[in-house]
Amino acid sequence: MSLKRLNIRGISYSQTQNGAYALILKESGGNRQLPIVIGAFEAQSIAIALEKEISPPRPLTHDLFKSFAERYGIVVKQVIIHKLVDGVFYSSLICEKDKIEEIIDARTSDAIALAVRFKAPVFTYENILDEAGIQQHMQADKELLDTDDDDLDSDDMFEELINSGTEEENDYASLSLEELNKMLKEAVVNENYELAASIRDEISRR
Repeated sequence: MSLKRLNIRGISYSQTQNGAYALILKESGGNRQLPIVIGAFEAQSIAIALEKEISPPRPLTHDLFKSFAERYGIVVKQVIIHKLVDGVFYSSLICEKDKIEEIIDARTSDAIALAVRFKAPVFTYENILDEAGIQQHMQADKELLDTDDDDLDSDDMFEELINSGTEEENDYASLSLEELNKMLKEAVVNENYELAASIRDEISRR
């Protein structure tokens, strides 16, 4: 079976499962997209790994795994989503140490969070895309798939994750840039990344 490379297209709040998100993966050079339901923590972890402006003051779980692996000379070379059973995707981490490959079973959400950190490609098999893939032009799930851009950049993705995961909107109009920068630093120190992203966007707009 041939492998198809997948790229992260976006993250959206899931309307079918409370507290969950849908990670949208798009096949490279094709129109099919693979929506995968993941938890809020994993969604935030993936978004933070792609975010260029916000660095956690302490390592998140996936950052710790990367540091641990690198300390012992282990590199994640690629991720393969190899099986789909009853709506659940199964993935493997293809790792290498001293030119010896090992295959490690992993949840798909964790595997992709690590793939982003190791800059490793993500693949799946043709038959999985045939079974679970959605054509880009189809409107089966307009909320998740409707976008004018072929790919979302990390800032757009992070902002979408934050905006879709919170119902309240903060009004920063009355605050100065100095006050906003101070709040941003405090939010990062307190590991409140959702608030930090919201404040950062307000600073960028100004």
